[in-house]
Amino acid sequence: MPLPLSDLQIRIGYTFRNEQYLERALTHSSYANETGAHNHHLRCNERLEFLGDSVLSIIASRYLFHRFPDYKEGELSQLRSRIVCEGALFGFARQIGLGDFLLLGKGEANHGGAEKPAILADAFEAVLAAIYLDAGEEGFNRVSDFLLPFLARAVDAQDGHELLDNKSLLYQFIQQDDRQESVADLEYRMVRASGPDHAKVFEVELYLASNRIGRGKGTSIQQAEQEAAAAALQLFGIPHGI
Repeated sequence: MPLPLSDLQIRIGYTFRNEQYLERALTHSSYANETGAHNHHLRCNERLEFLGDSVLSIIASRYLFHRFPDYKEGELSQLRSRIVCEGALFGFARQIGLGDFLLLGKGEANHGGAEKPAILADAFEAVLAAIYLDAGEEGFNRVSDFLLPFLARAVDAQDGHELLDNKSLLYQFIQQDDRQESVADLEYRMVRASGPDHAKVFEVELYLASNRIGRGKGTSIQQAEQEAAAAALQLFGIPHGI
């Protein structure tokens, strides 16, 4: 059974006026599907994750813009990609024990869903959206108060690491690592493209042989692939680049 929502609110330092936002943010699609409701797709955290992704991007962009006044646009984009990729969000979620509060379907729970990087990363973004909506006019500030310490630590952890191309770094790691798989077993799969033609968001999953090792989003397929590679590098414990 998930832990009480009150425990999570203590951990994140924010008390909800409407706890339904938080409960929805913690509801995985597998749990919503098992309700049998005709609108089960509206009872999970996917819509909140969509909103939280945008809130996260804005706050991270503003933070980096002010912290690094001498960085060029490309450098800011590369650093942002490193600190908001799936691997980074997975780490943030684990720091607050978010998996202890997730509502998962029986099958997903039995297969370790509470520790899966993709599920935890999505739930973390959904929690950001829940805070943003619950706080009303102060939503942006309240999310910033909660999120900025995570971003600051993530940036500090990158200090001294050269801004390398994630895909190249991953290829290099696979080639040098003593494993059966080779770079030929790496496959980037574009799984979703959403939004209008002038502002599309692409989602890419990265597989090594038959195992998914990363996922990324971006305004181009290339950016999404770089984020997926960054998530894979984080999974392998390798300092990553852009």
